[in-house]
Amino acid sequence: MSKYKVITLCGSTKFKDEFINENKRLTLEGNIVISVGLFGHADGEYETMINQDIKEMLDDLHKRKIDLADEIFVINKNGYIGSSTKSEIEYAIKTNKKVNYLE
Repeated sequence: MSKYKVITLCGSTKFKDEFINENKRLTLEGNIVISVGLFGHADGEYETMINQDIKEMLDDLHKRKIDLADEIFVINKNGYIGSSTKSEIEYAIKTNKKVNYLE
């Protein structure tokens, strides 16, 4: 068993700076951090390259990242939790993962 906790970051990809900051903070606290692969909202990629099939694939990939984790950390800046993040929280709870929040 590893001495390091595995934490998957969840939240809207419009909060790119918060993802980067929390990844750094949690890593420096001695955690293995799993994050998003791209920042579709912050980088404008949802308007240019993310179709419905890719969105569904990315949502499923993120649930597999939750499967690998001991817990999730929700980046809910200003209390914002969108539908994808809500689905990830529900999945984490259903699979007995601890859920922590930025706010």
